[in-house]
Amino acid sequence: MITIERAVTVEKPVETVFAYLSDFETTVDWDPGTVSTVRLAGDGGVGTKYRNRSSFAGRETELEYVVQRFEPGRIFQVRGENKTVVALDTMTFRETGSGTEVTYRAEFEFKGVARVIEPLFRGQFKKLGDEAESGLRAALLEL
Repeated sequence: MITIERAVTVEKPVETVFAYLSDFETTVDWDPGTVSTVRLAGDGGVGTKYRNRSSFAGRETELEYVVQRFEPGRIFQVRGENKTVVALDTMTFRETGSGTEVTYRAEFEFKGVARVIEPLFRGQFKKLGDEAESGLRAALLEL
């Protein structure tokens, strides 16, 4: 399993930051690999389904994500899956004296033959995490 975890603090209210990030369609604004994210069903809460198309390592891939946890102002978690990977993205929100700290954790578990080549992708995932942190910070500052 590959895990990426980053924290971003911005001087914005937790309600504003949570509302923005729990709309998973906003990944096109801050996630560097996302090409498109479309809500397929649901109201944004637990059980809501999204289709995410991303570019990674020179290839486009599609995952269907389902909201697993939705605790306003606290936790937003989605689980995505396709034939080769299961992704679990968890965002936790914490009020600070001057705004909000968001901790973004992404876990990737490869399936089948992809497990064998997982170690080759570790560097690319670190780069992806660094770019996501930058994108996240920039998008949140614009709120």
